[in-house]
Amino acid sequence: MTSALLGELLGTLVLILLGDGVVAAVLLKRSKAEGGGWIVITAGWALAVMAGVFTAIACGSSDAHLNPAVTIGFAVRDGDFTKFGPYLVAQMLGAIAGAALVWLQYFPHWKETPDESRKLACFCTAPAIRASMLRKTPMPVAGIGQGVRRWQH
Repeated sequence: MTSALLGELLGTLVLILLGDGVVAAVLLKRSKAEGGGWIVITAGWALAVMAGVFTAIACGSSDAHLNPAVTIGFAVRDGDFTKFGPYLVAQMLGAIAGAALVWLQYFPHWKETPDESRKLACFCTAPAIRASMLRKTPMPVAGIGQGVRRWQH
């Protein structure tokens, strides 16, 4: 059984399972990879992306977007939003399932890890140095302006 939606769902599941899984392995207490460092995480995420794309293609998605941002980017570029809704649902369900599997796999380690920021880092990113809103705002605005200017030419 293959379909584009099944491919997006399973590809995203594999992406999150392996990607968040390597972060959990490195950051959570008493795991075998504890303290492995950023190089282990980046290599793990690289393999997670590759495995997610291969899974998506093998299961029927020739697009292998695996990320709503990629899907909307293609939709805006092509002016065709027919895939956006169905792909978004499949990707979100795959991501939720992948994250749930990571949570289950490392269930005993959540209790052993007292640092809440390490637990949170398994599922999302945060800035290493927090800046005030005033200092952060000009860069995204400047980036959007550059993108719009390039798009108009």
